[in-house]
Amino acid sequence: MSALIVALPAHPVSGATEFEFALTHDGSAVASHGAAQASVLPAPTRAGSEVVALVPVRMLSWHRVELPKGVSLRSPRLRSVLEGLLEDQLLDEPEALHFALQPEAAADAPLWVATCDRQWLRGALQLLEAAGRPVSRIVPEFAPEGSPALHAIGEPEDASLVLAGADGVALLPLATTALALLPPSLPEDTPCVAEPPVAALAEQVLQHAPILLQPAQRWVQAAQSAWDLAQFDLSSSGRSRALKRMGTVWADMLAAPQWRPARWGAALLVVINLVGLNAWAWRERAALNDKREAMGRALTQTFPNVKLVVDAPAQMEREVAALRQATGATSGRDLEAMLAALAGTLPPQRTPTALDYANGELRTKGISLQPDEIKAATSGLKSRGYAAAQSSDALVLTFEAQP
Repeated sequence: MSALIVALPAHPVSGATEFEFALTHDGSAVASHGAAQASVLPAPTRAGSEVVALVPVRMLSWHRVELPKGVSLRSPRLRSVLEGLLEDQLLDEPEALHFALQPEAAADAPLWVATCDRQWLRGALQLLEAAGRPVSRIVPEFAPEGSPALHAIGEPEDASLVLAGADGVALLPLATTALALLPPSLPEDTPCVAEPPVAALAEQVLQHAPILLQPAQRWVQAAQSAWDLAQFDLSSSGRSRALKRMGTVWADMLAAPQWRPARWGAALLVVINLVGLNAWAWRERAALNDKREAMGRALTQTFPNVKLVVDAPAQMEREVAALRQATGATSGRDLEAMLAALAGTLPPQRTPTALDYANGELRTKGISLQPDEIKAATSGLKSRGYAAAQSSDALVLTFEAQP
């Protein structure tokens, strides 16, 4: 996933505000990072790229709620229900807050709800859109998911300790006195990740060396979360979101390193299919040529006077007809053979009053047959290689092939 991740500042923005950012081409490694005004932020140029807004931990509050029975996640009154459920837990008026539900939430189970200042968030998004960097997704800096971990962030003079895991997100000052506020059930081996400026302070407070991680790398990891705070009045249309997601997935398949084996497999499959199709076509052409040569040999061996084979079946038919004419033998197209076949299939005492024979077609008049008799006669003639059809005043007989 190629993305520009923009960390939103924890204060109202203006045209002079500088946004910290991280640019990634594969969704896992940081290609570049820095700070710039919205108008000069780098633009991701790859197909399917997206702009991701990162909401800082201090701007979000997290709440655990359970929806009343009869209220679904698609209910048009979902927001008003959330406002009623959280009214006593919120420090601000519900109308001034933006709400977002956890991904893949179930209506019949407790779920996490994130809230933040709506005007602050909307102002930052509008500024980025006006600068030509419309946001596709909004993700939290830390979310209540995964195994618990401690994160030391900020600068030494304003350092914070964040505890994030499936049980929630807590923001504390990075100080020894704040450790008493951590849950007593927190395992002693809980990993601690620290930004380089506060790594020494984190080691002093936690009494063990933390894992160093640059803020830009942490933002890239946060962008991989399934959370998307662009909900309710900030959500895009279902169609545009689906198209954007398809474009992102397609770009990942074309460029992301983790998709390299799949790309090689797809290319190998195409090559194998092309080779197989060409081999099959070559084999079919060879078999067809062998059949043509066999027919030509049969023609020249049977009729040595034929020196040039152009259309073996047609030439064979002409030669057989000429041979039959020379020896006086009859064929299925002759009048005698057709009369014999007709006599063998017509009901007794059914004699035609008139015969009309021309170009291998025999028309017999004066024969009146019932529908079942016509069916029986047609079936019998077909077994002898003839096609029969009853017209208004005659039974028409034509030769098709030898039985």
